[in-house]
Amino acid sequence: MRVWTVGKCSIALAIILLSSLSSADPPPGYYDPASGLTGPALQEALHDIIDNHTSISYNAIWDAFYTTDDRYGDKVWDMYSDIPGGTPPYEYTLGNDQGGSAGGEGECYNREHSWPKSWFGGDVSPMYTDLFHVVPTDTYVNNRRDNHPYGEVSNPTWTSFNGSRLGPCSYPGYSGTAFEPIDGYKGDFARNYFYMATRYLGEDGSWPGSAMADGAVLTAWAEEMLIDWHISDPISTKEIDRNDAVYAIQSNRNPFIDHPEYVLMVYDPNSVEGGEFQVASITLYQNVPNPFSGITTIRFMLPEAKMVSITVYDISGKLVNTVVENNQLPPGYHDLIWNGRTASGEPAAAGIYFCRLGTPEGTITLRMLMIKNN
Repeated sequence: MRVWTVGKCSIALAIILLSSLSSADPPPGYYDPASGLTGPALQEALHDIIDNHTSISYNAIWDAFYTTDDRYGDKVWDMYSDIPGGTPPYEYTLGNDQGGSAGGEGECYNREHSWPKSWFGGDVSPMYTDLFHVVPTDTYVNNRRDNHPYGEVSNPTWTSFNGSRLGPCSYPGYSGTAFEPIDGYKGDFARNYFYMATRYLGEDGSWPGSAMADGAVLTAWAEEMLIDWHISDPISTKEIDRNDAVYAIQSNRNPFIDHPEYVLMVYDPNSVEGGEFQVASITLYQNVPNPFSGITTIRFMLPEAKMVSITVYDISGKLVNTVVENNQLPPGYHDLIWNGRTASGEPAAAGIYFCRLGTPEGTITLRMLMIKNN
């Protein structure tokens, strides 16, 4: 992961932006086996929870789209042609113009394996019909995407009507041809991939793999890019509703939609586990609780009396609030409350914040994760 150095403390910039929306609750106890786990142990527990889902036929996918990918009641929600907040260049009615071939955009839609089927060996169940990665898309755009990995494209050789791009990948780690969906749906596809890497963990021995994955295990560059996408495009109502609709059909869920914090807990557990940061014998401990809802305690130790400032910043570097400003504090252990509000008294949005402890000896910064604010 990229590392950001602040003062004398380095912290991982593997950040998760949580949606302020709340998903429909999974069944009581659904994720209990994953409680308290991080890293590989968490991923294995999640695999066991979502394993052995109900597999449908390939033809049944057309009918599934009526609940998993319906928009306005009867329109197809096509992430390769839609323009969030704008007017899409074309729309399909569910059941109309499905299947077939196309010589250009806007002619028909098909069933897109966002994790291409050649990567797991073709028409092989249950991957072939797993609705968490099979989505409706314009046939022509799907054909242009082909089996190319997702990526970021600075100099496209082709661009779709909604701005999806094809061309050499400019994201560090891969330079081959890649397909870049628009920003508004990058998080959706990222969470699809985290699902696939977890659902088929240890079941990928015969998978041919791809530039993005060794079997079902994401390659380093793909993992980092998808975390970036997960950060920049938080969970939407669309994803929440789709998760519930797929669950009604397959009897399993995408844990990275129900619990977006699981992404970092699996792929970068050091960024969410408690710790302590030091400079010149001054210690800043991980806030508690973390993650938190609205209120958290900032804890630190001073070896001697010091002038101290404690400030909170958002991920853009904007000052959110000042908890302590140039106060002379005595030696010893201190804990202070941040009430999750801005300097003007408004509730701060859910997301990532940075607590900065400043003294004459230097500055220490740690990451804090607010899940929601009451």
